[in-house]
Amino acid sequence: MSGYKRMRRQHQKQLIALENRLKAEMDEHRLRLQKEVETHANNTYIELERLAKRHAAQTDKEMKAVTAEEKRIQQQIMAQQKRELTTFLDNQKKEYRLCKEKIKEEMNEEPCTPKEEKQERMSRHKETVQRSQAEEEAHLLDQQRLVYERSCRAIKRRSLVKKHEFEQEQMREELNKKKSQKEMEHALMIRQDESTQDLERRQLQTLQRLRAELIRLQHQTELENQEEYNGRRQRELHRKHALEQRQQPRNLKMLEMQIKKQFQDTCKVQNKQYKALRSHQLEVSPKSEHKAILKSLKEEQTRKLAVLAEQYEQSINEMMASQAMRLEEEQEAECQALKQQLHQEMELLDAYQSKTRAQTEAQHERELQKLEQKVSIRRAHLEQKIEEELVSLHKERTERIKNLFERQDREMAGFDAESSRLGFGSLGSLDFPKEEDR
Repeated sequence: MSGYKRMRRQHQKQLIALENRLKAEMDEHRLRLQKEVETHANNTYIELERLAKRHAAQTDKEMKAVTAEEKRIQQQIMAQQKRELTTFLDNQKKEYRLCKEKIKEEMNEEPCTPKEEKQERMSRHKETVQRSQAEEEAHLLDQQRLVYERSCRAIKRRSLVKKHEFEQEQMREELNKKKSQKEMEHALMIRQDESTQDLERRQLQTLQRLRAELIRLQHQTELENQEEYNGRRQRELHRKHALEQRQQPRNLKMLEMQIKKQFQDTCKVQNKQYKALRSHQLEVSPKSEHKAILKSLKEEQTRKLAVLAEQYEQSINEMMASQAMRLEEEQEAECQALKQQLHQEMELLDAYQSKTRAQTEAQHERELQKLEQKVSIRRAHLEQKIEEELVSLHKERTERIKNLFERQDREMAGFDAESSRLGFGSLGSLDFPKEEDR
């Protein structure tokens, strides 16, 4: 039994050691998953920071390019207007010379006209032409100024449109990046949950296999101990019976001696009775009859002793037969009782082991159901969390896009309203020279 107790304690130690090892394995697994999540979060943060920096650099570069494009177009417009003004002034000079020559010819055709009158007429004509040319030049300059201001306003509007398009493109890239990272995070969470499920099932199977094996060894040891106990009890009973068989002649001898002693005591009593009777008969009888009386008493005593001897022999034989039969019956009864007892103990052991196996199987089934329920609940929570995060991400995406479009619409509406207030009207149909046309 001490060996059995040691085995049970050893089995308990093995189960505790396995549970501790599995717990340490699960802790290590969870720590590794946590590090994976932290690494993914750090990588996500780094990528978003890198994207933000790249967007800032692209925005700065785009704004510089837009500013350079505005300056280029403004310079082209100014150069074109300068060429137009130069051409206009050259034409005015040609027209002035032509008019002056025409007036001179007309005056030469009138020789009678005094010189002072001719000079006065020439001076008035000169002033009229110069005034007319100055008005035309001022009108041209006003038109050029309006065209330049309208063009600059249109350039700014086009730059604003490009800025809005660039902001939308960056917004889409950022939101798509966040969506992609969120999908990667969700895939990581699902993969981690599946790996945790596999580990939990594998650990439960390992624990249950060890428990079943230890129970099998325990039952095997209990059966071996019971069989060894049964054999020992049977051997002990066999030795007891053999000893009783060996001791039976001695017991019979003792009983025989007791019967013999009883016979001897009876014989002594008979002798005493015979002597007392003989003495009495001799005293009351005549002397001539003494011989016949002695003979008669002697014969009677001999007959009684013979009867006693016969009874003695019969008692010995009956005692021998009864003792042998009783010993055999007692030994057979003890064998049957021991067999029945051992059979009942074996049935009790088998029932106990069957009950233990059934309890173990029920425990394993409960553990498996509990694990499946735990896994199902955790997966449902995970899917709910993923759904909530996707809804939140979609809401954030929609809100940011809405805010961006609203802000851009306000900016464009404010710009167009200011353009209308400045008198420029619609600016969306203006064309500008491209860089290769310079």
